[in-house]
Amino acid sequence: MLIFIDESGDTGLKIKEGSSPNFVIALVIFEDNEEALACDQRIKLLKRELNLPESFEFHFHRNSRRVRESFLRAVLPYQFFYYGIVINKTKLFGEGFKNKESFYKYACGLLFENAKEKLENATVLIDESGRELFKYQLASYLRKKFNTPEGKKHIKKVKTQNSKGNNLLQLADMMAGAINRSLDGRKKDQDYFRKIIKSREIYVQIWPK
Repeated sequence: MLIFIDESGDTGLKIKEGSSPNFVIALVIFEDNEEALACDQRIKLLKRELNLPESFEFHFHRNSRRVRESFLRAVLPYQFFYYGIVINKTKLFGEGFKNKESFYKYACGLLFENAKEKLENATVLIDESGRELFKYQLASYLRKKFNTPEGKKHIKKVKTQNSKGNNLLQLADMMAGAINRSLDGRKKDQDYFRKIIKSREIYVQIWPK
């Protein structure tokens, strides 16, 4: 089982000064490694179909509407599903949320708790960002929190990679971006992209209510 994690928005709390009102993390699950490989190859082929360089990174926020839609429709036939956590930052209080790393770890904890029933001996890949020490701490936190003393191993290992070189981390980014866009009432197409991939959605939690 392979899991890919990426986010949309930022962890800043200064909404009036430009921070995003929501912070979204998406968790994409492939139960079959061969299916993950096939999806990866399809994304690679899509770059050629769109006349994009091999090094091009699919990134919801930066890509055009045409590229977003082409990507989502291209991956739709593959057997993956996703969970999402939306942190509504306008309702947060407490000093702990002012620390970016604590904020991110807490959000990941909520997300993995929701997906726990689906996780079995999973290899987790997270877009690399932040300090090396934090990456180690996050990996340790997830393994300790979601692997039981009785030997039930929900998470086998946690690794970080640069999303620019990993098509399936880019898939997670596109899921997170589609969720985030669906919450933006200023956009005429706010629901459009999320509806395309709705059949792959298991559960998206908005916290706090």
